Amino acid sequence: MTTSAEKQPQVIKSDAEWRAELSPEEYAVLRQAGTERPWTGEYVDTKTTGVYSCRACGAELFRSGAKFDSHCGWPSFYEPTSADNVVLRQDRSHGMVRTEVLCGNCHSHLGHLFADAPQTPTGDRYCINSVSIRLLPS
Repeated sequence: MTTSAEKQPQVIKSDAEWRAELSPEEYAVLRQAGTERPWTGEYVDTKTTGVYSCRACGAELFRSGAKFDSHCGWPSFYEPTSADNVVLRQDRSHGMVRTEVLCGNCHSHLGHLFADAPQTPTGDRYCINSVSIRLLPS
């Protein structure tokens, strides 16, 4: 995984272009680092086989084989399809230090990474907002 300082976005649009392309909820999460309410996203309990891509730019992010039930209220994955598909950066908002997960292609906000999943092969939990991804079934 790379940090946002190391990798520049490949997709660059103006704020007006993002607002025109995304719904208000998508814009709030993807472009303003918002968070959808837990247990409300369309992919929380999805077991469908396929590829999850960025809702803003369509870049591949995660595969269903890396999705697991973390009981946290958001879709969780233990790894991206490729380390370059996501960018990680430190998030010091809300009085805590977390690792923010961004799309590697357009740097849209996806969610956060936590190292609290010992039941997975990586020990990682990519806690991702459903509104920031789109499932393409196999």
